[in-house]
Amino acid sequence: MKYWLFFSAKLALAAAVFAGIWMAMELLLPDPAMFNDVKMRRFGQDFTWTTAIFAYFLAAAGALYVIVLDQRYRCRTCLRKLRMPVNSGAWDQMLRIGTPQVEYICPFGHGTLNVKLVHFAGREGDDWREHDDNIWRELEGLSGSRRK
Repeated sequence: MKYWLFFSAKLALAAAVFAGIWMAMELLLPDPAMFNDVKMRRFGQDFTWTTAIFAYFLAAAGALYVIVLDQRYRCRTCLRKLRMPVNSGAWDQMLRIGTPQVEYICPFGHGTLNVKLVHFAGREGDDWREHDDNIWRELEGLSGSRRK
């Protein structure tokens, strides 16, 4: 729940910033010129406004992309950035070893995120695996099974 609230807060902040930028554009940019007693439209007929709206759209789309990309690589529990990328698989031996992917882990052991680098059947979602509270239990289980 905290994960989605943080995402919506970032989107709301970006919307407020871009609403302020739009109001500043309305305040600072001149009105379109009159031609034969007809007021020209802003977009498509006035070069200043068309350029400003184009730059505004690019900045808003870029901000949305950065927000989604930042949220994708955050822990679902503590919202910290995921660390320690580990590559697995191989491009030249996909059938034997597996498809290339990158695995990120939360610094506090809440979970891991597997990001696939090859998508055969469209866009495949990332695989978030949440770990239990005791992160040492898995390591103890692995070391105990090797001793026997």
